[in-house]
Amino acid sequence: MRPETAESGGEGATDRFDAWLALQRVTDSTRANIVADVVGHPEGAPSVDELDYMNPSLEADTIRNHLKVLREAGVVEELTVPAGERTRGYPYKFYRVTDAARDLFDRNGLFPEEAWRRQYERVEKTAEIRELEAMPRPEE
Repeated sequence: MRPETAESGGEGATDRFDAWLALQRVTDSTRANIVADVVGHPEGAPSVDELDYMNPSLEADTIRNHLKVLREAGVVEELTVPAGERTRGYPYKFYRVTDAARDLFDRNGLFPEEAWRRQYERVEKTAEIRELEAMPRPEE
């Protein structure tokens, strides 16, 4: 039996959130690590640069590809700083867990925020990464 399907918020509001597909996509160990880092991020919305730092064995393009898979499954959404508000040399795309995915994770005891935030905070960060963590995120 497949888990229920729920409405997703965000860009494709008419799209349906497929819980079964979302669970399939997050069972890949690399994507699970990325989701854990998104959940654990102090703002709940890291940039690819921050995810790259947290996953040194992965190339940034590999992370982007995994984020694309997670976006297509409705697990994460992309937040983009509007063109006129971007600062040169700084990221303008950030990723957070969708409300539908958070609800699914909470119902199934997956990716508990408090535990992943503690884990994320334990990682020693460079000044550059701390600066990126402190950047304001778009609300969208």
